[in-house]
Amino acid sequence: MTELTTLIVPVVLSGGSGTRLWPVSRSLHPKQLLPIAADHSMLQATVARLSGTGYAGPIVVGGEEHRFLIADQLAEHGCVPAAIILEPEGRNTAAAIALAALSALSHDPAAVLLVVPSDHVIADTAAFGRAVETGLSAAKAGHLVTFGIAPAGPETGYGYIEHGAPLDGLAGVSGVARFVEKPDSATAQRFVDGGHHAWNGGIFLFGARTYLDELAAYAPAVAHACAAAMSAATTDGVFIRPERAAFLGSPNISIDYAVMEHTAHAAVVPVEMGWSDVGSWGALWDIAPHDAAGNALDGDVVAIESSNCLVRVDNGPAVAIVGVEDLVVVSTRDSVLVIPRNRSQEVRAVVDELKSRNSTRHSLQPVVHRPWGTYETTDMGERFQTKRIVVKPGGQLSLQMHYHRSEHWIVVSGTALVTIDGIEKIVGENQSAYIPAGSQHRLENPGKVPLHLIEVQCGPYLGEDDIVRYEDKYARAG
Repeated sequence: MTELTTLIVPVVLSGGSGTRLWPVSRSLHPKQLLPIAADHSMLQATVARLSGTGYAGPIVVGGEEHRFLIADQLAEHGCVPAAIILEPEGRNTAAAIALAALSALSHDPAAVLLVVPSDHVIADTAAFGRAVETGLSAAKAGHLVTFGIAPAGPETGYGYIEHGAPLDGLAGVSGVARFVEKPDSATAQRFVDGGHHAWNGGIFLFGARTYLDELAAYAPAVAHACAAAMSAATTDGVFIRPERAAFLGSPNISIDYAVMEHTAHAAVVPVEMGWSDVGSWGALWDIAPHDAAGNALDGDVVAIESSNCLVRVDNGPAVAIVGVEDLVVVSTRDSVLVIPRNRSQEVRAVVDELKSRNSTRHSLQPVVHRPWGTYETTDMGERFQTKRIVVKPGGQLSLQMHYHRSEHWIVVSGTALVTIDGIEKIVGENQSAYIPAGSQHRLENPGKVPLHLIEVQCGPYLGEDDIVRYEDKYARAG
C-alpha cells in the first residue's frame, strides 16, 4: 500500500473517565495515558502497532483536558498525527468516529479508517496486522468490518458477534448474523461451546464515506450534528475543535447501536491476537506475568503464603500480604485500594463516593501534568503549601497573578527565567525568587535540561482557582 488512496487512516479513540483502574488511573490522567501494561503508555503502544508501511498518520479523538498529554506522548514516540480532534464533551463512539471520518475525507475522498480504542492490549500484533489485511478488501468493497476476537472463556462483560455466512470473493471474511449484548454466564458458555460467536472488541475497518452514509441512514441526528460541528470547527496547530453547540446536539450513542446493529453491510474477520480491554484490575491480573503462587506483583511488594493476588505499588508505600488469596491491592502516593479480585469491576463505586465527597482523588494524580511540565504537592497546612515543580526545556508558565497568596521559588537544578511585574531575572541553582501577592509574574525554563524547583505558597487561600492569566503560550489565558 503506497498510494494515498490506499493508506489506512488509524482513528485512535482516546476518551475515558479514568474510573476502572483507580487509584492509578484518574479522570484527568486515564489509563490510556499511563504505563499500565508495559513500560510505555497504552496510547503509545496503540500508535506503535498502527505505524509503518500502509498507514497514514493517525487521527486521535480525545478531550480538551487531555490534549497536551496526548500531544506530548505522541511526540515522545515520534508519531506525527494527522489531527487531534478535541470533543467539546463526550458523545460516545458514533459521534467520535464521525468527526474523524469528516476530517479524513477533507484530505482523501477514498479514506479507509481503522478505528481502535487507545486503551487495549494486543499481545500478538502480527496476528492483528494479518486480520487488518484480510479485512481491507471487504472495507474497500463497501463493508463495515469488525474483528471477532476468539473468546478465551465465557466472559459476561463483553458483547458478542455471531458469525454469518462467508462473503463471496472475500477470503476470511464473514457476514454478521447478529450482535449480542453482554450475556448471562449460561448464555456466554453456550456461545463459547458452540464456536460461532466471538467477542466484540470495538475495532472497526471501513471507508470513511461508507460509515457516514450508513450513519446518515440510521442515526441522522448524529450525522447532522457532527457535520455542523466540523464545518464550524476551529484549528490550533494539530488540534481541531468542533463547534461546541452543534456537537452537543448529537445523541450519546455507540457505533454498535447507531450503525452496526442496523446496517446490511456488517462483516466480521475472526482473529486470535491476545486481546484484552484491561477493563478492571482483574483483567490486568489475567494478562500479567504470575509467580509460582499465581500472584502478579509489581513494585516493592512482599507476598508470603498468598496466592492469585494482584499487588501493585505505584509510587506509594510498600505492600506486604500474608495468608491471603484472590485480592487486588494497589498503592499510590495518596491512596490505597484493597478489593477482592472477582469484584474489581466495582471500583467505580469508590470513584462515585469520592465525587460525592468533593475529593480531588478521583480526578487528579499526585503528580499533576501541565503543558509546561508537572507539579506535585509535597506538604500543606494552615496558610502554607509546598510543591515540587518541574518545567520542561522551553516550557513557560502563564503570565499570571494571585490575589491571596505569595510564592517563594527555590531552584534545585537547572536555570529559571523569572518575570515579576515586568522585570526579568535569571535564577540559578541554590537561588530563590519571591513573588508578592498581587504581582504579575511568570516562570520559564530557557535551558536545555529540565528545571526543578520547590515552591512555597503562603496566604489565607491557596486554591488553584486563585489565578488570573494575562498571557499564555498554550492558549489558556482568559
